Amino acid sequence: MRASWRYPYRDALAFCKTCVQCQMQGSISRRHELSLSQILGVELFDVWGTDFMGHFPSYFGNKYILVVVDFVSKWVEVVDFPNNERRSATKSLKKYIFTRFGTPRAIISDGGSHLCMKAKGQGRDE
Repeated sequence: MRASWRYPYRDALAFCKTCVQCQMQGSISRRHELSLSQILGVELFDVWGTDFMGHFPSYFGNKYILVVVDFVSKWVEVVDFPNNERRSATKSLKKYIFTRFGTPRAIISDGGSHLCMKAKGQGRDE
């Protein structure tokens, strides 16, 4: 059995014009409609997400891990640390991420103190 509808949009419009509830509702408000925005095109390894996790038990003395994920390819890098200091995190980003994949356009973090610079001049590595 096969069925077809020749003018569905025209018929739907005609139905709405004769519907009492549709006419009482009036035109649909576009006030809450989201504004259009441009989609930012990113390449592989342009945007990384980071999270510092720990305190884990360890036989080797490394109790914290830094998890870094590329948003496009979902590539994961994990680095372990004996402490959770900012200097360790920034050095590992330079050594394991920036040198291998290039400097990213953005690094997204949860706002933890391990990757946030508090004041001008703080957090710089010599």
